[in-house]
Amino acid sequence: MEKFNEFLKPTKFLDFDKSKVRNLAQKVVEGIESDKDKAIALFYWVRDKIRYNQFGFYMIPANFKASVTLRRKNGFCVSKAVLLSALARAVQIPAKIHLADIINHKIPQKIIDWMKTNVFFFHGYSELYLNEKWVKATPVFDKITCKKGGYPLVEFDGENDALLASHDQQGNRFVEYVNDRGTYSDLPYKEIEEIFNMQYAEAIEEVLNSTKK
Repeated sequence: MEKFNEFLKPTKFLDFDKSKVRNLAQKVVEGIESDKDKAIALFYWVRDKIRYNQFGFYMIPANFKASVTLRRKNGFCVSKAVLLSALARAVQIPAKIHLADIINHKIPQKIIDWMKTNVFFFHGYSELYLNEKWVKATPVFDKITCKKGGYPLVEFDGENDALLASHDQQGNRFVEYVNDRGTYSDLPYKEIEEIFNMQYAEAIEEVLNSTKK
């Protein structure tokens, strides 16, 4: 496992050196033997126990830390992926962050108007090393969010990539991956901050102002 050391260490954002993150990981996988089954259990815990929060992407570093997302019990795609990868590392499963720009064709027009774009820059998901290969896992939308939005649920079997579907069950377009930004051992916060502040300036200001009220 020496070649995977980079993907097993705690980092600034994947902070499973915090006891609450490490202890939660151990609790979720208690009694589970294989890494694959541990990864599956962690995926579903993050997917459904951490509520999706569209408005959770305001730009302060702490907002992206696994420990903070765990405490808040809600997050958006990047923060949920950071948490899943941190929990995986806590049980000795190599994990990293994968980032890409996507278009969600099912989001309401009011969200597009709010963001001033239909592109979600730096959409995040996890990659977990299982059975000698990297497997993609996207824990972003919980069951309640999927039901409300009409989104297909992402299911994870620990063997095949679990990405957001291109179409829903009715054949309507869902998610389009438009730019792959690669994988990282820790979250590239400065890079994300620069793009978010450029592309979502008004939306971020609105979120920050709402937190001050």
